[in-house]
Amino acid sequence: MNDLERYFTDNTGRLIHKWWHYFEIYEQYLARYRGTHVVIVEFGVSQGGSLQMWKHYFGPNALIYGIDINPHCLRLAEPQIEIIIGDQSDRQFLSTLRTRIPHIDVLIDDGGHTMQQQLATFEELYPHVHANGLYICEDIHTSYWSSWGGGYRRSGTFIERIKQLIDSLHAWHSLDRKRFTIDMFTRSLHAVHVYDSVVVLEKRTVSRPYHRRTGTRTIPDYRPSVGIVQRLINAAHHGLRLLADRWRAMSGGAD
Repeated sequence: MNDLERYFTDNTGRLIHKWWHYFEIYEQYLARYRGTHVVIVEFGVSQGGSLQMWKHYFGPNALIYGIDINPHCLRLAEPQIEIIIGDQSDRQFLSTLRTRIPHIDVLIDDGGHTMQQQLATFEELYPHVHANGLYICEDIHTSYWSSWGGGYRRSGTFIERIKQLIDSLHAWHSLDRKRFTIDMFTRSLHAVHVYDSVVVLEKRTVSRPYHRRTGTRTIPDYRPSVGIVQRLINAAHHGLRLLADRWRAMSGGAD
């Protein structure tokens, strides 16, 4: 049992409501912030129990912001914990948070869980999270629930947006720069970790990947016999790769 599981199990204070498997995920990604001057933003204050859990877990140097639409949550403020009241689906409100909270290390979206709320929060605040920070969205199974704006493989859901980020990770290798281009996520997103009902977006400044070779070649190339059509396709692909490499060399590696 890790420290968060132990705190949750022993909790007799304010209500905490979490899926049990979340605690293993929290420990894996959040442990590095313990004892630091970390700034945590959590959407969804509810009864305030998780805010107190974060305060206990991260230690006396942590600063924790709880965001909720319920004005009664203001009474849950205490040292190290600040409560901000606002509508998570209101992009204007979300934009004010970038000024009010100038630095965010970890953002945890455990708010209303509708598609509108999750997408608005992600689009407005992911760029504001620190370049080496974490963006965590919980209860993403609502992407499959029609009453929350979701549906299996329905366009416009949060989970479908996350799938697009996997494409962005690989945009360095695109051969179609008109439709598949390097974007902000290609340059700022190190990894997309997807679990049951949780996604962890791990930020890091990303540069164009490169490969190297070491050692001595001893096995000759082998190319099985293929038909004329496949040979033409292979030659075309090879030519495109050569052109792309030459263009990058001529442009000094610029994108």
